[in-house]
Amino acid sequence: MPKVLRIINRLNLGGPTFNAAYLSKYLAPDFETLLISGMKEDSEESSEFIVKNLDLHPIYIPEMYRELNPFRDYKSYYKIREIIRKFKPDIVHTHAAKAGAIGRLAAAHEGVPVIIHTFHGHVFHSYFGPAKTRVFLEIERYLARKTTKIITLSETQKNELSNIYKIAPANKFEIIPLGFDLEKFELGQVEKRQKFRRAYNIDEDEIAIGIVGRLVPIKNHKLFLKALSIVSAKTSKRIRAFIIGDGEERISIESYAQGLNLPLYNKDTCPKGLLTFTSWIKDIDISNAGMDIIALTSNNEGTPVSLIEAQASGKPIVSTLIGGIEDIVIRNQTALLSTINNENEFADNLLRLIEDYELRTRMSKLGADFVRNKYSYRRLCSDTALLYKSLL
Repeated sequence: MPKVLRIINRLNLGGPTFNAAYLSKYLAPDFETLLISGMKEDSEESSEFIVKNLDLHPIYIPEMYRELNPFRDYKSYYKIREIIRKFKPDIVHTHAAKAGAIGRLAAAHEGVPVIIHTFHGHVFHSYFGPAKTRVFLEIERYLARKTTKIITLSETQKNELSNIYKIAPANKFEIIPLGFDLEKFELGQVEKRQKFRRAYNIDEDEIAIGIVGRLVPIKNHKLFLKALSIVSAKTSKRIRAFIIGDGEERISIESYAQGLNLPLYNKDTCPKGLLTFTSWIKDIDISNAGMDIIALTSNNEGTPVSLIEAQASGKPIVSTLIGGIEDIVIRNQTALLSTINNENEFADNLLRLIEDYELRTRMSKLGADFVRNKYSYRRLCSDTALLYKSLL
């Protein structure tokens, strides 16, 4: 039985964790998999429950964090080399940047026959200045030369990495979209909707708008707040907005909302506040069921899981058009898309969905049908197994 050593940056909520967990669990018995994980940041919500629910037992590298740290990264590298020598994998498959850098170097130096890396996103625009971005580009080009195959999640992402950023030739890339267990987003919608809306005092005639993700600059929550301010002044509908997630920008975003005079929800003093900060919600299927519209305002994304889950939940989307988003939605049928940082265009799209119940209903059904099979974890595992066998 071929052995796979799978390495992931950290177990935080998001697509990479689900991807690595499903592949580690469901490629058996054809492949024996050992999962290695780094450590999440304190501001991030843990997703250890995902691997525990699948009865997986990762090996943790306590020195491996997302941020660069030469001393810790060096120790992580040598620990991974030790694990490779003991486990003797036929394939090392890394997920996301830090795991990809340390893991691929360790695998190359230990002579692993097949080295695979999955880009879940990239940092080649909107994260850093030109000099730092150039350094990361050169590192990824060097690592690509040590990689047997690079997996991207969409055609758009492959085009960016191959043709725009010149990471590697096109024939080194393989497109394998993400896969999830989406059934829970379709089941029990009525009961879940009632549960969420009772918890936050949402009336049935109020239209709930949610945005899900880390509160960090790249997610551009301030665009969401600007658009919300514009829409609330124009619509006669009763609306409520929910920022689901947490992170380093929370205080700044709350302050920005107050500067826009957006009333903040408080169970005791302002139970009908326009804007609610929920922090992290583990059961995102419940919060999605309670929503009427899902938004995303990022400046850079790979394949945002929140939009796949939104469609599985039957929710129409308002989003910026970046990264692989146009590959995971049907433009103007499951999602209304706007250019980056265009608050008026984003607000117009949001207002259109708020005002048009029939449009929301039509987009809801199309979204659920669209993602049901395309983003199944069974399809993910089948595609990946075929790739592994072809490379071995």
